Amino acid sequence: MTQALILVDIQNDYFDGGLWPVENMAHVAKNAAKVLAAARARGDLIIHVYHEAVGTHAPFFQPGTKGAEIHPSVAPRQEELLVRKTRPNSFHNTALEAHLDAAGVTQITLVGATTQLCIDATARAARDLGYQVTLVANALGAKSQSFGGTTLSAAQVQAAFLTPLRMSYVSVV
Repeated sequence: MTQALILVDIQNDYFDGGLWPVENMAHVAKNAAKVLAAARARGDLIIHVYHEAVGTHAPFFQPGTKGAEIHPSVAPRQEELLVRKTRPNSFHNTALEAHLDAAGVTQITLVGATTQLCIDATARAARDLGYQVTLVANALGAKSQSFGGTTLSAAQVQAAFLTPLRMSYVSVV
């Protein structure tokens, strides 16, 4: 097996009604579920990465809460791997690389949220580790952001991150 699908942080707190909603997350998850179905049909390695906050100061993804659970739209099957992370980079202090290497994976596809944090950090780390990386743009979620008096919409944030990633790190489809 050389291909893996990694679903990053498709968790309840990112959906409407959650503690840190991402714009259009239901649409992102619907597209991620399609990518997941195709990967399952191909027999790809499937890894669900989920974020848990460290300490009680974090505003979302608190361990043991409904918000930290993986959303039902992409619920893991028993044979699929779960990787817990506490930082944006899914490789940082996790077993993700070991799982990929043990399965002989050379190519990964990433879906999930958020583009400007966990997807960006994970994609760059994966490429630096030698994996070929594909991002599925309509299965990625971003949040609007403000800096220095400028506010960017979620769509602008998405474009601002995917453009440089596509230039030298990953393939974006």
